[in-house]
Amino acid sequence: MKAKINRNAAKVLNNMLAEEEAKAQHVRVSITHMHGDHAHYEIGLDVPNEHDELVETDKGITVLLDKREEFLDGVWIQYYYVPEEGFVITNPSKGGHHH
Repeated sequence: MKAKINRNAAKVLNNMLAEEEAKAQHVRVSITHMHGDHAHYEIGLDVPNEHDELVETDKGITVLLDKREEFLDGVWIQYYYVPEEGFVITNPSKGGHHH
Protein backbone atom coordinates (compact mmCIF):
# COMPACT_ATOMS: atom_id res chain seq x y z
CA MET A 1 0.00 0.00 0.00
CA LYS A 2 1.09 3.58 -0.58
CA ALA A 3 0.37 7.00 0.95
CA LYS A 4 1.66 10.50 0.24
CA ILE A 5 1.68 13.57 2.48
CA ASN A 6 2.30 17.19 1.51
CA ARG A 7 4.67 19.38 3.53
CA ASN A 8 1.89 21.25 5.37
CA ALA A 9 0.20 17.99 6.39
CA ALA A 10 3.50 16.59 7.66
CA LYS A 11 3.99 19.65 9.87
CA VAL A 12 0.46 19.44 11.35
CA LEU A 13 0.64 15.65 11.81
CA ASN A 14 4.07 15.84 13.49
CA ASN A 15 2.60 18.36 15.96
CA MET A 16 -0.33 16.01 16.65
CA LEU A 17 2.02 13.05 17.14
CA ALA A 18 4.19 15.07 19.56
CA GLU A 19 1.31 15.47 22.03
CA GLU A 20 1.56 13.40 25.21
CA GLU A 21 -1.74 11.59 24.57
CA ALA A 22 -0.50 10.50 21.12
CA LYS A 23 2.25 8.23 22.51
CA ALA A 24 2.44 4.87 20.68
CA GLN A 25 -0.15 6.06 18.13
CA HIS A 26 0.12 6.57 14.40
CA VAL A 27 -1.84 8.55 11.85
CA ARG A 28 -4.83 6.56 10.58
CA VAL A 29 -6.71 7.26 7.38
CA SER A 30 -10.07 5.54 7.21
CA ILE A 31 -13.12 5.54 4.99
CA THR A 32 -16.24 7.16 6.40
CA HIS A 33 -18.53 6.08 3.55
CA MET A 34 -18.49 5.04 -0.09
CA HIS A 35 -20.51 6.27 -3.10
CA GLY A 36 -20.20 3.90 -6.01
CA ASP A 37 -16.72 4.53 -7.40
CA HIS A 38 -15.37 6.91 -4.75
CA ALA A 39 -14.86 7.17 -1.00
CA HIS A 40 -14.88 9.84 1.69
CA TYR A 41 -11.96 9.78 4.10
CA GLU A 42 -11.15 10.89 7.64
CA ILE A 43 -7.90 11.19 9.55
CA GLY A 44 -7.07 10.60 13.19
CA LEU A 45 -4.65 8.91 15.56
CA ASP A 46 -4.87 5.23 16.46
CA VAL A 47 -2.91 2.10 17.34
CA PRO A 48 -2.33 -0.67 14.79
CA ASN A 49 -4.59 -3.71 14.63
CA GLU A 50 -4.34 -7.03 12.82
CA HIS A 51 -5.75 -5.68 9.55
CA ASP A 52 -3.44 -2.67 9.28
CA GLU A 53 -0.42 -2.05 7.16
CA LEU A 54 2.11 0.49 8.46
CA VAL A 55 3.00 2.66 5.48
CA GLU A 56 6.05 4.93 5.71
CA THR A 57 5.61 8.15 3.75
CA ASP A 58 8.30 10.23 2.06
CA LYS A 59 7.90 12.77 4.91
CA GLY A 60 8.86 10.21 7.59
CA ILE A 61 5.35 9.78 9.00
CA THR A 62 3.91 6.30 9.38
CA VAL A 63 0.29 5.94 8.30
CA LEU A 64 -2.04 3.10 9.30
CA LEU A 65 -4.10 1.76 6.40
CA ASP A 66 -6.57 -1.13 6.60
CA LYS A 67 -5.31 -3.71 4.08
CA ARG A 68 -8.88 -4.83 3.39
CA GLU A 69 -9.85 -1.43 1.92
CA GLU A 70 -8.59 -1.04 -1.65
CA PHE A 71 -9.63 2.64 -1.70
CA LEU A 72 -6.98 3.42 0.94
CA ASP A 73 -4.10 2.29 -1.28
CA GLY A 74 -2.65 5.46 -2.82
CA VAL A 75 -4.22 8.08 -0.53
CA TRP A 76 -2.79 11.58 -0.65
CA ILE A 77 -3.01 13.55 2.60
CA GLN A 78 -2.82 17.29 2.11
CA TYR A 79 -3.27 20.21 4.48
CA TYR A 80 -4.24 23.68 3.28
CA TYR A 81 -4.46 27.01 5.06
CA VAL A 82 -6.62 28.73 2.40
CA PRO A 83 -9.42 29.06 1.41
CA GLU A 84 -10.06 27.33 4.75
CA GLU A 85 -7.70 25.49 7.07
CA GLY A 86 -7.94 21.72 7.13
CA PHE A 87 -7.01 18.34 5.70
CA VAL A 88 -7.97 17.23 2.21
CA ILE A 89 -7.58 13.51 1.59
CA THR A 90 -7.89 12.15 -1.93
CA ASN A 91 -6.98 9.02 -3.82
CA PRO A 92 -6.09 10.10 -7.36
CA SER A 93 -6.15 6.52 -8.60
CA LYS A 94 -9.63 5.77 -7.17
CA GLY A 95 -11.52 9.06 -6.87
CA GLY A 96 -12.97 10.22 -3.56
CA HIS A 97 -12.44 13.15 -1.25
CA HIS A 98 -12.68 14.58 2.23
CA HIS A 99 -12.79 18.27 3.13
